[in-house]
Amino acid sequence: MNKQFLVKRHLNQCVNVEKFVKPRQFLKHTGKTQLKPATLAVLVQCSVLIIVLAFFRSVHTIAAVSFSILDMVLMQALLAAIVSYFVGMARWWRWLHLSFPIAIWGMSDWQLPNEFYLAGFIISLSFFWTTFRSQVPFFPSRPVVWKQVAKLMPKDKPVRLIDIGSGLGGMPMYIAKIRPDSTIEGIEIAPLPWLVSFVRGQFCRSHAIFKLGDYRSLDFANYDVIFAYLSPAAMLVLWEKACQEMKSGSLLISLEFEIPGVSPNMRIVGNKHSPMLYVWRI
Repeated sequence: MNKQFLVKRHLNQCVNVEKFVKPRQFLKHTGKTQLKPATLAVLVQCSVLIIVLAFFRSVHTIAAVSFSILDMVLMQALLAAIVSYFVGMARWWRWLHLSFPIAIWGMSDWQLPNEFYLAGFIISLSFFWTTFRSQVPFFPSRPVVWKQVAKLMPKDKPVRLIDIGSGLGGMPMYIAKIRPDSTIEGIEIAPLPWLVSFVRGQFCRSHAIFKLGDYRSLDFANYDVIFAYLSPAAMLVLWEKACQEMKSGSLLISLEFEIPGVSPNMRIVGNKHSPMLYVWRI
């Protein structure tokens, strides 16, 4: 059989077979180009800065009232967080908008040495250097999530699982410990978290395997369970790859983020320490 035909048939099965995943109507393309979240964040901060400067200048001119730099910084931080909410940015972006102006003001006021900024830049780059391209920031999961994922794994046979964006390696190491019969892997694109996970694995003598790289280079057909804690911007790409490559009966698990237009087979409600888990059986 032609390989291209098999790929198309598997894609149709992922989308159309009702007993597994019954998709809702996919979002229609409006033809408008959506800004990348990082670009939108810059525009939000710059726009709010112009508004804040204009506001304080007007008040000073009309009422002859003077304001401190801290007043301007706090207004900038609060207004940027509010604007990011109304333009539909993810929740974690709101916290970044809120903290960014305050952090800039604090570092400027404290007159820290240049070496401090260089070290901070290198550490941040190691964690987030691919965020602009992949739209996936550093999102660590919690032990309560690891336990839920372990419960979802088939118990009657060895399983090959991969954690996409494995961060510091907590979940792969936990599952590798309780499922020694299975092959547990993690892949991380940011070098510093990958290095930490690799060293932790060696130190703890875990049989979890940690890879440095982009999950898009993987062949999903090699895995029975795929866990992802990515971002809304990456979910459709993840779903397309899963439909093309994942085997029938395998599980795709996403923490917090749904696939637009595709109903999951299962929703596992989280608690105050964990968001919801979404499970699709291919």
